[in-house]
Amino acid sequence: MKILKIVAWIVLILVVTIAAGANYLRFGLPRVAAAPDITIEVTPDGLARGRYLVEHVMGCMSCHSPARHGDRYSLPPIIERKGAGGLFFTPENRFPGTLYAKNITPHNLGSWSDGEIVRALTVGVDREGEPIFPLMPSRFYAQLDRRDIYAVVAYLRTLKPVVNVVQKSQIDFPLNLIIRTEIEERDFGQRPEPSDNLAYGRYMTTAAGCIDCHTNIVDGQALGERFAGGREFYTPPVGLIRSANITPDKQTGIGDWNREAFIERFKSMTPEAVMEMKVEPGEANTLMPWWEFSGMTRQDLGAIYDYLMTQKSVRAEIVTFEPIKK
Repeated sequence: MKILKIVAWIVLILVVTIAAGANYLRFGLPRVAAAPDITIEVTPDGLARGRYLVEHVMGCMSCHSPARHGDRYSLPPIIERKGAGGLFFTPENRFPGTLYAKNITPHNLGSWSDGEIVRALTVGVDREGEPIFPLMPSRFYAQLDRRDIYAVVAYLRTLKPVVNVVQKSQIDFPLNLIIRTEIEERDFGQRPEPSDNLAYGRYMTTAAGCIDCHTNIVDGQALGERFAGGREFYTPPVGLIRSANITPDKQTGIGDWNREAFIERFKSMTPEAVMEMKVEPGEANTLMPWWEFSGMTRQDLGAIYDYLMTQKSVRAEIVTFEPIKK
């Protein structure tokens, strides 16, 4: 009986310890500073820069637009619903819960302060300080120049308000607690001058989130080499999509592409062009938002190419598309 009492006490202590730990994670984290008390100055140059980043570089519209042309290459959005949020990711897509991209038009963000939006972009918490699932790459946006982040916020204020009330994301246990430990506040980076080609290319590659999609990541852990592709996006009914290898490997990457071919691949995939590219069920498609990146300048695309060519060459044969077997 004495042994049973000891075991019971041990179990009780473990339960209390686990409960206390869970409560600490749930209510004690993340520890983030209050949103900065700022008012962003709106200028024509700032709005132009913000539009460029939001619409063509940072991938904002590819995630925050709910309605898509599913029968067109690269799944372009329906223009009238751009930014309205509601695109969702579920366990069927192999995500840990049901995640909803938020409405980033003034219909939702109109009540947010400039500081709250800046903090959401660069720290990854909402206006209440609750974590945003790291599908939103705040860890990359935090490395951008303050001027660029401020320009993004200023431009978002000018979007046409689209009425769409988006549900709250539901993240599965224990990841809902784990992500609370990974919120980190960082100092802003600095945008290099374009004349510093490789540094500028690295900056633009970071802004575009290339490494996030083109590295094989499973359950938040990088399993593959940087830029070697292979990250899976299970996307019913389109198919199983994997990111391409964009390292300089000549056989399986982009090492046999020259700079001009790289730039032209992007510039040719305008929104108008992809709308002409009808894809039948079961045919290869992609989540790569060519229609968005096509608006990048030739200089920026060239700098990204030059930076990628300095990366480790990785032999990785990637099957970028498989139809879903019924």
